[in-house]
Amino acid sequence: MSEKRIEDAFNEYFTGDILKNALDFAEFLRANEMVYNGDYEIHYKGKLVCYIDTPNDKSHMWRIWTVGDYSNEYEGFPIDERTKEIAWANVVYCGNCDDVDCDPGKTEIIFGKEFVNVCKGADNLAMRFKNPNAETLECAEKMVDMRKYFVDNYIV
Repeated sequence: MSEKRIEDAFNEYFTGDILKNALDFAEFLRANEMVYNGDYEIHYKGKLVCYIDTPNDKSHMWRIWTVGDYSNEYEGFPIDERTKEIAWANVVYCGNCDDVDCDPGKTEIIFGKEFVNVCKGADNLAMRFKNPNAETLECAEKMVDMRKYFVDNYIV
């Protein structure tokens, strides 16, 4: 059985700028030694760094769901103000999905700013980037890179 490649799904469903940005993200993952599990998860050194919803016949959309602690910057890994603004604009709010453990969401600090009713999903699903344009993709990559930095410097 051949390895599932995220690029295959992207090439099947996208064109234009959406395809370019999706393929750029796939290249970012590969260049940073991150592995797509063929389903939804992206791992680095065996640790989850983000989820990705790949396109299908119905959605023609892809999404990057970041995981990790984004309450503050890490020493040695600064985040500029524009990146913070984009991250804040992509916070995942509780969708009241009738999950007893989720509804009504939680209060969370993201880069020093408080957000109320944030999704309580597993793995600290702080942000969700839908069909990101080039600038938003840059922010998403920075968030994933921040998680990689955490794995390299804080996980023993």
